Amino acid sequence: MFQGEITVTKPLSLGSLLLLSSSMFPAVAFAQSAPPAPQSQKEEQVEISGPGANDAEEIVVTGQFTPNVIKSTSDVISVLSSADIARTGEGDIAGALQRVTGLSVVGGRFVYVRGLGERYSLALLNGSPIPSPEPLRRVVPLDLFPTNILASSVVQKTYSVNFPGEFGGGVINLTTKSSPDEPFIEYGISVGANTETTGQLGFTYFGSRSDFTGFDNGTRDVPKGLATALASGKPVVAGANFTRSQILGFTTSLENANTNLIQRNNNIPLDFGFDVTGGKTFEVTDALSLGVIGAFGFKNGWQTKGGLQQTSAGVSTDATGNRFLEASSGDFRFLSTENRVVVNALLGLTAEFGDNKIRFTNVFIRDSLKEARIQTGTDRSNVGDDLLNRNFTSFFERQLLDSQIVGEFDFGDFDLDFRGTYAKSQRESPYERVNSYRFSNVFNDFFNDLRTNGTSSTVAFSDLNDEVYSSSVDLSYKLPTAFKATVSAGYAYLNNTRFSVRRDFRYLPVDVLPAEVSQLRPDFLLSDFTVQTFNILLTETSGNAGVAAYRSGLEVQAGYVQLEVEPIEKVKVQLGVRYEDGDEFVSPVDLFGSGGLTTTRIKKTDYLPAATVTWNFYEDMQLRLAASKTLARPQFRELAPQQYLDSEVDRTFFGNQFLTNSKLENFDVRYEYFFAKDQRLTLAGFYKKIDKPIETVAFQQGGTFFTTFANAPQATLYGAELEAQKYFDLDNLVGGSFFDSRRVIAIANYTYTKSDIKVRAGDTTIPVTSAGLPVPASNLFVDGTALTGQSDHLVNLQLGLEDTDSLSQQTLLLTYASKRVTNRGPSGQPDLIEKPGIRLDFVVRQGFALAGADLELKLEGRNLTNTKFEESQTLGSSKIFNNGFDIGRSFSIGLSAKF
Repeated sequence: MFQGEITVTKPLSLGSLLLLSSSMFPAVAFAQSAPPAPQSQKEEQVEISGPGANDAEEIVVTGQFTPNVIKSTSDVISVLSSADIARTGEGDIAGALQRVTGLSVVGGRFVYVRGLGERYSLALLNGSPIPSPEPLRRVVPLDLFPTNILASSVVQKTYSVNFPGEFGGGVINLTTKSSPDEPFIEYGISVGANTETTGQLGFTYFGSRSDFTGFDNGTRDVPKGLATALASGKPVVAGANFTRSQILGFTTSLENANTNLIQRNNNIPLDFGFDVTGGKTFEVTDALSLGVIGAFGFKNGWQTKGGLQQTSAGVSTDATGNRFLEASSGDFRFLSTENRVVVNALLGLTAEFGDNKIRFTNVFIRDSLKEARIQTGTDRSNVGDDLLNRNFTSFFERQLLDSQIVGEFDFGDFDLDFRGTYAKSQRESPYERVNSYRFSNVFNDFFNDLRTNGTSSTVAFSDLNDEVYSSSVDLSYKLPTAFKATVSAGYAYLNNTRFSVRRDFRYLPVDVLPAEVSQLRPDFLLSDFTVQTFNILLTETSGNAGVAAYRSGLEVQAGYVQLEVEPIEKVKVQLGVRYEDGDEFVSPVDLFGSGGLTTTRIKKTDYLPAATVTWNFYEDMQLRLAASKTLARPQFRELAPQQYLDSEVDRTFFGNQFLTNSKLENFDVRYEYFFAKDQRLTLAGFYKKIDKPIETVAFQQGGTFFTTFANAPQATLYGAELEAQKYFDLDNLVGGSFFDSRRVIAIANYTYTKSDIKVRAGDTTIPVTSAGLPVPASNLFVDGTALTGQSDHLVNLQLGLEDTDSLSQQTLLLTYASKRVTNRGPSGQPDLIEKPGIRLDFVVRQGFALAGADLELKLEGRNLTNTKFEESQTLGSSKIFNNGFDIGRSFSIGLSAKF
């Protein structure tokens, strides 16, 4: 049993910052009571910046292993420190978070908490909201955040009123690095390969000379003349507004071959990356220190995916009465190659005076994705049995700039925190090109005359700008009572605005093209000579795909009051209520003066109570009970009547203007037992009732598969979580000096989740296809089916060997997620099911000294099980593969040096 005294001097704020429970997280246990750690991890302090008034009081832990900081904790959280993240070897925080109990990562980007979709996961950066650069989501794809700029990540699963009310599954608070205790500079470099990509056949296109940096050099800028025409607010079509000569000029001004010609690459290159981080703290006076930290990172990676994409034509019944899925209406083989470049930078300034701190943090992240893809197959519903060949090129540029100032002040019994944030995210997608060719038995070749069904050439330009202004102030006061009691209050303001525009064009010839011209490859077909010779005109089709642009916004004013009290020894009660006045709107922009567009507005006031009771009923055990009410608002893209093609799944999305807020009732219970030093067992149960959950649904129109959204009447979700951690010291088990300082670490967690959609007689919903009229909910939802994105079983296992005297870690990481619904089936068809399956990773970290520098060698093997991506529909003995491809095994080696 651990004896002695531990002093934790890191300031922790109430509600979330007092949640550093080593009952759950190895990093905290290491900082408090682990055996000597490697120098790079020794006495690590977990740095967290989150909402709530700061409590800078020094916490002194004495006596038994269960520390008092746990006894003062009310909420159920998970903490990943920089040491935890380093053990996983992941390059971005989304990958690291999939190791946390109850979390799954969908598409490698979006975090689902306890099986609830990404709309129920709130992401914060240093306690402040951040905008999303994704037009399809308001939530932020967490693969944007490289681990080299983060100090910690906190996942809180029970609600406390100092957090925003949009709290469904949980909140993920990312804390960036601040000033270091000791000056340092660290360099790192890595290279990697994938068995399905590196050195294999892939597709590329030229684009611009600077694409390898993640920045276009201006090649993809919209030509000046066309840009002026787009800004006129008139459809860019030959006629009353623009002459044929003007349109012809716009057409020839576009970049053609550089953005349109796909080429084979028989030897896709290696992945590579590098980063540099440094910081120093200056002691200005005995009472004042100024710290600075900076980081820069660059990664260039490749992924080739090849597989099958099918679309069911519907459900039929055979002569014996068995139902089955008809032969697919769309049946395509595809091969795509993505080149992803991520650039990130961090600049942080910190001033500390006494127990007070002011942080000024600036984060820049740019994520560029360049894709070339070719499909070959049939589209029987729209074209017939003729073979089609389609090629796609795109360049998606996502960018986030976030500037924050945070102040944490301690005035004895009175504490004050304030936060101010400006953040802007952008997503530009210039020159999204699609060329479709159809096989002709007459030519015995593919042709594209730009007119015949199944043939076309299109180009699109889209731009999204999302801005967030937010501020908050939090106060806390320790009451002068005989028992411990603290009252807290706060105010928060959020203003999130978005403007999104997408302009679609199709190339249309004035007259029928000669047969020999229609067989030209895309760059010749759309060359200046061909365009001018045969009068091929750029024709805007934006109005055919919903609105071309929309403005949206969300303004929230909130206030809360909270009481934390220990009425009797070993029992802590946290009570609070949050008031939120939310005003969300999505307003289609009438670019063409067609009229008839309506604005969706959801303006509601909510009172959100939360209560938690923590009972430390035995020195090594405690029990938590929590209940709360929260909400989930529709995301902008879910409300916007604008059409988007999600290139990841090749599926078209369309918003539903008639959605409304979801309301949640949350109940949690958690038991924690510390059976030995650094070792624990935790068991939790949870139940949620959701009124009007927003679900992903599908419909088919003209043979095209669309994805949209609708409110289901009601849903329930319940489950249990089990987590255990144990160390095995090898000095007593295995002889030899090699094992004197080594131990085995075993960390395992399992989450069982069950959800049910409730549909009863008389329940209605408003789908996007009903012109705003309610329809029976049973038309879209089946009673008893699971929520989209929810896996019944999640398993994470870490098994490793590590040296407590130096940096030497060898870790096996296994994750498993059972099947989950990705989409409701259209027109009575079965749901689309993804099978994530089992994934095994292996990470080796070895430290050594050379020429006065601390070096680290890291070896990684990812997806050693070679698990594939599979999404399908099954009915009886029939099966349709909606999307399937090989991911391959990935291997990398990295070297870093710290001075």
